[in-house]
Amino acid sequence: MNAATVGLLTGMALGFAAFFGGFWAFLLVAFLGLLGLIIGCMVQGDLVPSDFTRSRDRK
Repeated sequence: MNAATVGLLTGMALGFAAFFGGFWAFLLVAFLGLLGLIIGCMVQGDLVPSDFTRSRDRK
């Protein structure tokens, strides 16, 4: 699946959540989608947990 298709499906899911469930459902779907994206990228190997932290040593 290419990026345009994923973006289209994500937009449709958020639109349905906003229309049928209101603002809080929209936020819940957006948060869970972001969480799923992060976990999927970690499983695929594109992200590692150390990407979210930085060292205090800036040498």
